[in-house]
Order: sequence, then C-alpha cells, then structure tokens
Amino acid sequence: MNRPTVSIVIAALCVVIAIIGWQLYQERTQRDGVDIRIGDGGVSIQKK
Repeated sequence: MNRPTVSIVIAALCVVIAIIGWQLYQERTQRDGVDIRIGDGGVSIQKK
C-alpha cells in the first residue's frame, strides 16, 4: 500500500474507535429511573 492509502485507513480506524467510545460513554451515563413524556399521543411512562 502506498502512503496516502495507509493514512486513510488509519484515519478511518480512528473515526470508528471514536464512535464506539462515544456510544459506550452514552450507555454508561444513562440514568436509571422513570422516563415521563407528554406529547401528541398523550402521556407515556417508561421504566429505564
């Protein structure tokens, strides 16, 4: 592989790692409890 191709592969891997890290962060910071939403369809209550 030539140098630009290697750079593109490394950049793509960094993006994938950043996306996976962000998803793990969002999953761990999600709060437990009850989610109450009021919308056009009425009131919705869900346990997290």
